Amino acid sequence: MRSQDCFNHAKTILVGGVNSPVRSFSHVKETPRFIQSASGPYLTTVDGDRLIDYVLSWGPMILGHANPAVVEAIQLAAAKGTSFGAPSESETELAELIRFFFPSMQKIRLVNSGTEACMSSIRLARGATGRKRIIKFDGGYHGHVDSLLVAAGSGATTHSTPDSAGILPELAMWTTVLPFNDTQSWVNTVTQCGHEIAGVIIEPIMGNMGLILPDPHFLQSIRHECSKVGALLIFDEVMTGFRVALGGAQSVYGITPDLTCLGKVVGGGLPCAAYGGKADIMDQLSPLGSVYQAGTLSGNPLAMAAGIATLTQLRDTDAFHDASVATQRLVTQLREKTDATQLTFHFMGTMWAWFLLAGPIMQASQVLATNRDDFSQVYREVLANGVYLAPSPFESQFVSCLHRPELIQHTVDVMVTALNRLN
Repeated sequence: MRSQDCFNHAKTILVGGVNSPVRSFSHVKETPRFIQSASGPYLTTVDGDRLIDYVLSWGPMILGHANPAVVEAIQLAAAKGTSFGAPSESETELAELIRFFFPSMQKIRLVNSGTEACMSSIRLARGATGRKRIIKFDGGYHGHVDSLLVAAGSGATTHSTPDSAGILPELAMWTTVLPFNDTQSWVNTVTQCGHEIAGVIIEPIMGNMGLILPDPHFLQSIRHECSKVGALLIFDEVMTGFRVALGGAQSVYGITPDLTCLGKVVGGGLPCAAYGGKADIMDQLSPLGSVYQAGTLSGNPLAMAAGIATLTQLRDTDAFHDASVATQRLVTQLREKTDATQLTFHFMGTMWAWFLLAGPIMQASQVLATNRDDFSQVYREVLANGVYLAPSPFESQFVSCLHRPELIQHTVDVMVTALNRLN
């Protein structure tokens, strides 16, 4: 298998043979598939296999791979120069498109990755409030930021501990990790240390522990208590933005955060992200304010072109609707044809997840109980039959507007066969 040869070669020069850990396929005890090309809903591997793709570059490719309008926009932009390090009109155009979908983002700063957006938003929250403490929720991933890559302590409100070597305990101590969907734990924490809280960062729909939906009252309580104690509410919609709804989870639940982080879809498959929010908060960023953040490639013209082409199609076509219908069809059939006492399927918009667990699934601690051997068995069988899912039980799946009914049916048939084989 050529993928095995490619992986062996990569391991001689790249750490672990990959540039992002989940790509190593360690969770599924398999060799990662090396990709030769991608088109529409398909990946083609160096082994010559054509796979129906539900990873979609971990979310961005909602229009499918190599969308003609996006490719053309990138080509035209590249012919005019690949990087300026100076302002261009395309930056303003993309920002205006973002604000069309996310009106809570009154002012916007464009950056290069979701990690950068989240890192910058918590710095801004601390600078704007003059406070130190950040609240996050167990299972939420906001990039590899030192003060966010932490784990919960022994109790719900104890100091957190580093979740990676190289993170200083004195940084982790100013991050409190709480259980997702646990309103009482959240209210207790605000009562104890609300005066210390600079910001609360949350995936309003958790996408990095599979797809876990919030109790709406939980989100409403967070909004209410943040307003009461003067803490900033940061919605990390890097994954959910343009995916669960075109206006993100905040449009679904009718909750307005103070700051929003976006990525993935916003760049149309190129490195691009954004954070934004209330004008008076955003104006505390340099060059207007004292909170510093900069980036040489921020607003890169190729990324702007891809983002504009993608968001324009989402605004002007039925692409999101088509992808949503396909997602609902997929999950509905999976639910009908499998045992609900052993399996759970979640979806919203164009995102979905499968769990080898009985529901309801409300917190990351439940997902961590997944039988890894069973997951690996199902994954390998599904992959062998031409369906490419996220190679970890702790990730969400994505659907594009090009996942036609026959592809959905094939996916259902393959997954049902593999899942029923566990019984």
